[in-house]
Amino acid sequence: QVKLVESGGGLVQAGGSLRLSCAASGRTFSNYAMGWFRQAPGKERELVAALSRTGGSTYYADSVKGRFTISRDNAKNLAYLQMNSLKPEDTAVYYCAADLRVGLATSPEYDYWGQGTQVTVSS
Repeated sequence: QVKLVESGGGLVQAGGSLRLSCAASGRTFSNYAMGWFRQAPGKERELVAALSRTGGSTYYADSVKGRFTISRDNAKNLAYLQMNSLKPEDTAVYYCAADLRVGLATSPEYDYWGQGTQVTVSS
């Protein structure tokens, strides 16, 4: 069992930045690929960014490329999502997730999920 706890969400003006953190506990963090998803009201959950076990491979949704950066610190059991140049359309609940797949996990069937953190971007 892996427990994931997100933090760092909040209210920010358009153009601003936030850094989300995901603290993992319970199993060897470096065994898991990580992903950040988001779900806006009335919309399906979507993968925003994904990161391989070592951090050597990344994936970004087209909508966030060049603005968001996913990273991890395996020594601290932490994953991050740095979000810059935020737009109102980035408003959503953001979830981190962990998966045992090797490489990048770009499909939504992740093994473990956090409870989510709200990000609201005002115009």
